[in-house]
Amino acid sequence: MDRPPPPPASLSPQEWEQLIDDFPTPRRHRWLHLPLLDLALSSLPRRDLPSHLRPLLLSFLDDHLLPPSPTHLPLLLSSLLSFPSDHPLRDHLLLTVTSAFASALSLPVSTDHADPLSALVNALLASANRPNHAPDRAARALACDALRALDAALPGLLADVLGHVYALAAAERSPAAQSYLLLLASAARHVVRLGRLPSTTSILAVSGPPTPFFVPAHLLAPAPDPANPVPPPSEVNLRDIRKVLALIMDRPQVLTPASGMEMAAILAEVSAAVVGWAPAIAAHVKVQFGGMAHSSSLMLLHSLLTLFIQFPDAFGAEDERKMARRLALAACEAHRPLTARLLALHWLLGSGKFRYAVPGLAKWFYPGVFDPLAVKAKKLDCLALVAAGVDADKIEGGRDVDQTIGLVDDGLACVSAFRWLPGWSTETCVAFRALHVVLVAAAPHSTDGSGCSGAGELLNSTIFHHLQAMLVDMTSEHRGLVPVIADFINRLLACNTHRWAGEQLLQTLDENLLPRLEPGYQLASYYPLFEKIAENETVPQLRLIELLTKQMASLAKKHDPETELKTWSQGSKVVGICRVMMKHHHSSRIFFPLSCLLVLTIKSYPDLEVRDHARICLRMLSCIPGKKLRHLMGIGEQPAGVTPSHPGPLFDVPSPRPAQDLKSMPDLASYIHLERVVPLVVKQSWALTLPNFSIQSRASGQILSIQDVSSTPPEQEKTPQPTIERIAYTQEALRVMDSKGAETLEILRRHFACIPDYLHSVGLKIKIPCTFRFDSEPFNHAWGSDSAVPGSEGVDGLPALYAATINFSSSAQFGKIPSCHVPFLLGEPPGSGMDIMPLDNGHRLESSYCASVVIELEPREPSPGLIDVVITANTENCQVISGSIQPITVGIEDMFLKASVPPDILKEDAAEYYQDLFHALWEACNSCSNTGRETFPLTGGKGSAAINGTRSVKLLEVTPKVLIRAIERYLAPFVVSVAGDSLITILRGNAIIKNVVWEESDSAPIVGADALVPYSVDTNLSLQRIDEDEFEVGAETYAHLSKRDMGIVRVLIFLPPRYHLLFSMEVGYASTLVRIRTDHWPCLAYVDEYLEALL
Repeated sequence: MDRPPPPPASLSPQEWEQLIDDFPTPRRHRWLHLPLLDLALSSLPRRDLPSHLRPLLLSFLDDHLLPPSPTHLPLLLSSLLSFPSDHPLRDHLLLTVTSAFASALSLPVSTDHADPLSALVNALLASANRPNHAPDRAARALACDALRALDAALPGLLADVLGHVYALAAAERSPAAQSYLLLLASAARHVVRLGRLPSTTSILAVSGPPTPFFVPAHLLAPAPDPANPVPPPSEVNLRDIRKVLALIMDRPQVLTPASGMEMAAILAEVSAAVVGWAPAIAAHVKVQFGGMAHSSSLMLLHSLLTLFIQFPDAFGAEDERKMARRLALAACEAHRPLTARLLALHWLLGSGKFRYAVPGLAKWFYPGVFDPLAVKAKKLDCLALVAAGVDADKIEGGRDVDQTIGLVDDGLACVSAFRWLPGWSTETCVAFRALHVVLVAAAPHSTDGSGCSGAGELLNSTIFHHLQAMLVDMTSEHRGLVPVIADFINRLLACNTHRWAGEQLLQTLDENLLPRLEPGYQLASYYPLFEKIAENETVPQLRLIELLTKQMASLAKKHDPETELKTWSQGSKVVGICRVMMKHHHSSRIFFPLSCLLVLTIKSYPDLEVRDHARICLRMLSCIPGKKLRHLMGIGEQPAGVTPSHPGPLFDVPSPRPAQDLKSMPDLASYIHLERVVPLVVKQSWALTLPNFSIQSRASGQILSIQDVSSTPPEQEKTPQPTIERIAYTQEALRVMDSKGAETLEILRRHFACIPDYLHSVGLKIKIPCTFRFDSEPFNHAWGSDSAVPGSEGVDGLPALYAATINFSSSAQFGKIPSCHVPFLLGEPPGSGMDIMPLDNGHRLESSYCASVVIELEPREPSPGLIDVVITANTENCQVISGSIQPITVGIEDMFLKASVPPDILKEDAAEYYQDLFHALWEACNSCSNTGRETFPLTGGKGSAAINGTRSVKLLEVTPKVLIRAIERYLAPFVVSVAGDSLITILRGNAIIKNVVWEESDSAPIVGADALVPYSVDTNLSLQRIDEDEFEVGAETYAHLSKRDMGIVRVLIFLPPRYHLLFSMEVGYASTLVRIRTDHWPCLAYVDEYLEALL
């Protein structure tokens, strides 16, 4: 294995230059294998090294090779000692070596490093121990600074030679005295920190010359635990420390401003340690340094303020006012640096000593036009403090009130004198920051967490009322300030101490601002404030809802193609504000006005998306109880006090629950129910299915549906002629028709013209009302769903389904069945099975635990069938329920509809029209009728229909009482006429069947001779009369009726999409003969069961 080449004995000047250039770059790895520190130190004294390279080499040492390993300290020391004393770079090398020792050593000092440290301190003390030696005073000052740096790194290093340092500082009279005094102050501070003042040994005692120096023993051992409490200083050391302090304070004029700041900090610490036993020290400090208050240097003024804070008893009230005035004046001097002016204002605001002097200096705090923005902000803080102090004094008199208001208004003039800048500008932010400081200064935060101490006083104060009026005026006159005002109020609401102030401002805006606003596109600027008002529970929402209602009406009125985007944007924001109201307010308080707003939006707003959102909000408001509604709308919101790493609405989505064992779960149909409101008369369990025969193979007499019957030519023979749809029939000779037949055809044409062609357009629909509900106990057992609202009881404690979707499908010819949506449904509590009770008319009474669902069918054939039901819903813990439940049965009676009336028929003529239509259809459905070859156009003009009728008969062996009750209950809407005086008397007296033709005559009704069981008037049917069956109808009875039949009831039923079912009921005393005719013969299979089930 190859070994790396041995390092060279030294580097050439060219190599050093290359190394210095490469080291800050990625090329430095080329030199890292070399002992760079050793090579650099060995190269410094070389004579062949160019003079320009030595400063670069020392800088390279400082930048890249420090701090060194402690093992290199002897090498650094030997390099320093061997360097020529008169070399111009020796001072630089001294600083480098001192920095290396100060950064490499730490407490406790190892005994291996004690000797190099002692040698370095010896060299520095020897250099400094030549006071007043003019030629090398700079070197002596540098040696003192180096010793001070070592003493700061190793506290107490010079504690044993403090007496020598004191003597040297007292003897020095050259400009280097500053370094000696700072060295003495630093050494004395560490002596105090080490706790040597209680010792009986004098801290200034000396036992020999300063050199040779030995490292103190306390630096070689671990630091002991500090004594608590510290014993008082001994008399000898108290006297010595006062001598030291007197020497330090004797010549403040030799200190530069920076040195004065450092000296003041040391004096404050050392004096504070002994001032309790020597109070005269504080007075001495004031005498020696009090004159710095008149200095033009702000650093010296800062030094004096440090001492002022430390010794407040030494300075009187006049001194406080003088220094406060000096600080205020310094902040107004434009020629001073920005940092100096900010420091002066910081002292005025940050120190409690000047709080009482600030109000008298208000005239100095008005911001200047050309003041930097930072100075303006600080001056406005001072003015806010003054304004709060003046208002808190509760001085009576108009002048004092004007003074309080004027301080705020005049202070804000610097940022709003000509015009308010946009809300995003820094000047505007500074102005509102000042307003916030006014409130905080008037009602400061409490330190004990007990709340705001001055809330009641501020609420009734002049300045708060003025601030409220100012905000209302600014909001109404400057729409661009609305976001800033909203943030200002939001900042108050976020603070527990000043939340009441934010709520009061919102109430003020609600009472005074909203009546000023007019609806229109410009009202959108105030939406951020509206949202804050909607969020707050203490502010009534009636004014806001009224304004938003006017806004939606205005937007709908101004809508045109050019404003579609504005209409969508502003409408969406208004609905969003409504959603915020629903989340933060009890629904009972806002239900009526908010529902009116949402209904107006749904009815008249031009944007579809906004209408849909409003419809969803209205459904939630009307269906979901308040506590559950607020909890539901809180899902997905960001928790308070938490800042998400990225924006998004799914910040607070509940964690998914463990998967349920589907095998152990009960079937959905056992606890989720979809039931018909009107139960079926016939529990139909079968349906007749017909094959799809072609037209060509149709036998004579077969039912004919609506279809295209034109012959289809081969592809090559097709021409782009329009397809004519008609009914195919056998070519016959022209027919001669009497006037009665022509009238029948005319009635039929008018009737079929009202029937839509379901092949080319939307057909007629039937509706099946149902109720949707679920049981609470089995639902909780299956899904582990507890109440999502903590501490809820009663309705709020029940489980709920959200966003339920009910999908329908069927193998019967019902067309595409639209799904139904239930936004919210509460589970039925245990023991509430009687909430839904059957009524006499077949309907059910809805409870608060079920939802109404209407199934819409578009039948292609009037036949019964089953509808399969699949539901999908969400639970409160974000689980998804999906599965099938019990199907819904569709019976033949669900197909019963009233025939449509042409639009030109008046309402009072409808009964006559139905009678004529009945007779026309009765004639057309006769198998020997000549209308079988006629075609009747449907609505739309594309399709036609023909009538191929059939007939049947059914004998019902029931009494008239039972039959009439069944007709009135189930067939009353479809009765078109009643014949027979006795029957008319009964039905009229019951007053259930109305708007029909009453065929009254003296003779009994004559039944047709074309029945399957012919009979005549002279030959009565052998039906036994039950004389004892008497029942009252109003004041009428059946006892006086004749022994003939009672009469005829004619019933016309329309079967979608285009068929008919006709009943002619010949009512007798013991039985009823029902003659049936229809143009859809398969329905006869269900009619027989239906008629029997009626009874």
